[in-house]
Amino acid sequence: MIKAKVYVTLKPSVLDPQGSVITDALHSLGYETVKETRASKFFEIKFDSDDEVDVSKKLTDICHKLLANPNTEVYKFEVERINA
Repeated sequence: MIKAKVYVTLKPSVLDPQGSVITDALHSLGYETVKETRASKFFEIKFDSDDEVDVSKKLTDICHKLLANPNTEVYKFEVERINA
């Protein structure tokens, strides 16, 4: 079995209003040294497979088709073997 961790983040050039709100809230809580916050998405996907190459290909397809908007987001993933 393989577990994938997928991280989807906004491209650096894309404004992040949610991150700005979080930064403002942190400042109001006294965390003035926080310079910027960027909101992201995290997905954990388990595959009933031991073929890391095949899983990586599938993950790329999944990210392109569903998890990430290629116009505004980038993604990366990690795969690891786990015991079922």
